Amino acid sequence: MFLKKLMIWIGLFTCTTVMAQQRPYYTQYIMNNYIINPAVAGIENYWDAKASHRLQWVGLQDAPVTTYFTIHGPLSKSAYDRESATSFHASGDNPRGDAYWRDYTSVEPHAGVGFTVLNDRTGPLNRFAAYGTYAYHMGISPSTSLSGGVSVGFTNMSLDASKLNFGGTTVDPAVAGSGVINRIKPDISAGLWLYSKDYFLGLAAQQIIPQQLAFSDNTVYVQNGKLLPHLFLSAGYRMQMTDDISFLPSALVRYISPLPIGFDVNAKFQYQDLVWAGASYRYQDGFAAIVGLNINHNINIGYSYDVQTSTLNTVSKGTHEILIGFLLGNKYGDWCPRNLW
Repeated sequence: MFLKKLMIWIGLFTCTTVMAQQRPYYTQYIMNNYIINPAVAGIENYWDAKASHRLQWVGLQDAPVTTYFTIHGPLSKSAYDRESATSFHASGDNPRGDAYWRDYTSVEPHAGVGFTVLNDRTGPLNRFAAYGTYAYHMGISPSTSLSGGVSVGFTNMSLDASKLNFGGTTVDPAVAGSGVINRIKPDISAGLWLYSKDYFLGLAAQQIIPQQLAFSDNTVYVQNGKLLPHLFLSAGYRMQMTDDISFLPSALVRYISPLPIGFDVNAKFQYQDLVWAGASYRYQDGFAAIVGLNINHNINIGYSYDVQTSTLNTVSKGTHEILIGFLLGNKYGDWCPRNLW
């Protein structure tokens, strides 16, 4: 029994170490900052719904698969919103050019709400989570706004004992027959988001409350696991390169004690309010290419492909991630967000 406990614990520890963090990675988080920072909820004057599916390290057995759905919007729509150049999408000058941004003003004080449901599976481990979010936005200068938000929900961590693999050693039938063991934990995230027409700066903390995690039944007993806080610092800047093309560099820094600090660097080029392409580099992990299209003022889609620079590249065929967005209640027909880019 002691050997059995030890082997299961080592297997779970190895899995956690390989993943390097307990929360999933997202390549296209720049297209849905809400998945990282709850303060983003309600930032636009319509409801923003996003669905994403990520196949990580394709070709590697039991590699991570992450699927999520998010939706957020303002509790009450602004009475000051109006038709703009992007409402009509006329040919000619860029509807999101210099003339458009000269009229940019900070937001009216308002509240936003959101909801997230997420499933992240890696081998025998599965994490299902659901959260509700409340955020508040206010202008702090004529062209700068600040928001704060908090998400509260639960995480269900499950272990499928039938999928435990000990490198060729025969698994005790009693262990394999234990089925799925579930552990439900409360989960809280919080964040701040500073934004204007030219930049954003965000700070978020996920899984704020450290918690012990153990799986046990009459046969399987795994101890000494712990859910750790995750800190994220994000920043981006918008530059108009030509009348039609904007350049949007950004970065994300993550910290999970006791791991080293990790970071992503992104570069996104957008043509008018129609199409974008970019690249991303994740430190000591790999590169990614990203493309996206605003199909109309209600639907947009993005795709990314990651290539690993680590030894995983010898067995993995890369990572695929697709993201589909829906702009609900977009009364004035803007083809792309005003406060998120």
